[in-house]
Amino acid sequence: MVEVRYFAAIADAVGKHSETLALPVGATVADLRGALAAAYGAELDAMLDACAYLVGDELTRDRAAVLTPMVDVLPPFAGG
Repeated sequence: MVEVRYFAAIADAVGKHSETLALPVGATVADLRGALAAAYGAELDAMLDACAYLVGDELTRDRAAVLTPMVDVLPPFAGG
């Protein structure tokens, strides 16, 4: 199980700020993206491609990064 937290535009796109997904131990960012595209539609993939993922203490865009029990999905932020 992975708790996924969404922020800003990605939270708006999925209609929630967090959810728990049944992903296996060893699942990757690519697996997460696949699960989200399956749940919310393939058009979400373009938005997810622009996102960074906070996995543990590491901010990454690497699709091969192995997920931790909590992952934050962070779209590009603008402003000061």
